[in-house]
Amino acid sequence: MNDPETDAIIMIGEIGGSMEADAAHWIKENGTKPVVGFIAGQTAPPGRRMGHAGAIIGGADDTAAAKMKIMAECGVHVVASPADLGKKMAEVLKGVPA
Repeated sequence: MNDPETDAIIMIGEIGGSMEADAAHWIKENGTKPVVGFIAGQTAPPGRRMGHAGAIIGGADDTAAAKMKIMAECGVHVVASPADLGKKMAEVLKGVPA
């Protein structure tokens, strides 16, 4: 947020843990630039280990859907696929004064 050369931010997260929700709340309170976000692991079944211990869905707030909802509520422009990150960022930046 403090880098004058940065116009916008892409935030990519994953299932498990609370860092994405924490970041979204921080963005809501302190954000000065648009953020586009994506959460990997949307099709992961609850309790399933997805590559490492931090990517285990432990509770309701750890799911991709819950994180995406929190991010959207905090003003992050959320996409369902990483393929849509660039398109969404272009849309968001069109609405931002230069």
